[in-house]
Amino acid sequence: MARASSSALLLLLFVVLTLLSAAAAEGNFTAEGRGARWRSRRARRRAFENGLARTPQMGWNSWNHFFCGINEEIIKETADALVNTGLAKLGYQYVNIDDCWAESDRDYQGNFVPNRQTFPSGIKALADYVHAKGLKLGIYSDAGSRTCSNKMPGSLDHEEQDVKTFASWGVDYLKYDNCNDAGRTIMERYTRMSNAMKTYGKSIFFSLCEWGKENPATWAGRMGNSWRTTDDIADNWGSMTSRADQMTNGPHMPDLVDGTMCCAQISDPDMLEVGNGGMSNAEYRSHFSIWALAKAPLLIGCDVRSMSQQTKDIISNWEVIAVNQDTLGVQGKKVQSDNGLEVWAGPLSNNRKVVVLWNRQSYQATITVHWSNLGLAASTAVTARDLWAHSSLAAQGQISASVAPHDCKMYVLTPQ
Repeated sequence: MARASSSALLLLLFVVLTLLSAAAAEGNFTAEGRGARWRSRRARRRAFENGLARTPQMGWNSWNHFFCGINEEIIKETADALVNTGLAKLGYQYVNIDDCWAESDRDYQGNFVPNRQTFPSGIKALADYVHAKGLKLGIYSDAGSRTCSNKMPGSLDHEEQDVKTFASWGVDYLKYDNCNDAGRTIMERYTRMSNAMKTYGKSIFFSLCEWGKENPATWAGRMGNSWRTTDDIADNWGSMTSRADQMTNGPHMPDLVDGTMCCAQISDPDMLEVGNGGMSNAEYRSHFSIWALAKAPLLIGCDVRSMSQQTKDIISNWEVIAVNQDTLGVQGKKVQSDNGLEVWAGPLSNNRKVVVLWNRQSYQATITVHWSNLGLAASTAVTARDLWAHSSLAAQGQISASVAPHDCKMYVLTPQ
């Protein structure tokens, strides 16, 4: 009995040591493992949490089409158009005023003054109008002494005062740019505004726009709801494709918490150019598809009051929008590239995958993706939903399509 008991104890000790060894190999009991778990918990605690940005923001911004040529009538008519075209019902809720909305100087109390000629009714009245449409109003400022246009003051050293002003006006969104830094660091300037927002602007979406200069994916999730990863986009193929590459590859990928996007992890490659006239419809379709797959903000940048039917068809594709707004919230990226013939993909909720076959060449080409590049077993049978043709087909092991120059095919794969 003693020998049997000793053997049992030795066996038990062996099993325990084996389990401890395996756990250590996985990082569960090492100093590195403990540190990783602590950093994960700390990141979750420190994430900028105001109940917003559960999915990427959708709306409209004035800059890409109007630049400084804005006024309150344009903003009101844009709000009307978002409702009348049905875009608001699809999720486009923010009506965002960009640069040039204020007088060149503050008043004697140091407050922003809306431009008396272009915004004579003031921002609060405009917010009331937009809210009455069931939409939200956004505004712009800068983490410097002046904004990028140099036509109005920035918020540097006026952070708390300005956030209180925006909140009193009923502003719902702040885009915060990065010009005229007065020799102060990015971290100092954005931390000051973030702290003001956490105290006085808790219901305001905070969009950081420091152009990806200081690797914001590693820190911006603690300061705001989204962050820019690139310089400003322009309405041409080269600019759009370079922003796509910068957004989803390299240091701009989000610093994830437990492998998902927690609550404030939206990387922003700038607004949409769809409908502004500098690219073809095929190129705009690719632009919209990649932004949706990469969980980028969908902020329309054209004049929705006079957009073409082709433009409306692209930005109102509810199946593509659903990919962008998927609750899993994981950013897709480029997974395969062969001389400009690319595959972009990412996970969706309910074990689905989104796939974009993107032809960046100037000739028609067939693009094939094998399941191994998507993390699927070769034997997996799927229903492939073509989001632009609005049709479905069965596939197993791979999917191929002939793709026109600069165009794409976009699929959601649902395993059977």
